[in-house]
Amino acid sequence: MDYRRVGGILLFIGAVQFVIGMHLAEFFYSGYSVSENYISDLGATCRTTCIIYQPSAFIFNTSVIIFGIFVVVSSYFIWREFHVYLVPILFVLSGIGAIGVGLFPETAGIVHQIVSFITFFFGGLSVTFAYKLVKTPFTFFSVMGIMSLIAIVFFISGVFLGIGIGGMERMIVYPLLLWIIGFGGYLMSP
Repeated sequence: MDYRRVGGILLFIGAVQFVIGMHLAEFFYSGYSVSENYISDLGATCRTTCIIYQPSAFIFNTSVIIFGIFVVVSSYFIWREFHVYLVPILFVLSGIGAIGVGLFPETAGIVHQIVSFITFFFGGLSVTFAYKLVKTPFTFFSVMGIMSLIAIVFFISGVFLGIGIGGMERMIVYPLLLWIIGFGGYLMSP
């Protein structure tokens, strides 16, 4: 079995389907703002009360769960290919967090916040440390993990740099998703 290619296929498909699912959910959510809404609002919007917009919630929650499952499963193949532990463990933790985001939307309160943080934090670390698994010039793109981790600090600190809370959350998520898509392609290449 070609562990490298299978891991790459899983990461690529998982991330691409999540990007498409997220954008479809945004489309079906009337009045959604990428600047003012959290990404997880697509699964359930909870402020003083909770509102669930369908089919946005179904699309988002299902898509993020699938993404998390693919990341977790790809970790096995990455471990088998590279014989390292750190990056696959970080991927597993991030993937479990993503599954949790879909299973525990904002209606779950603090549990949702915890699984979101797990996804973001371990995703940023996994991308950062994955530079050891790739060759130049792709090694330089692991800086996207550091960008994501810095964005987490801004997000938690309430510093949104004029792009809103949703925009800053995307500065956490987009570098990770783009890197994962690129890494999946990298692994699929001979």
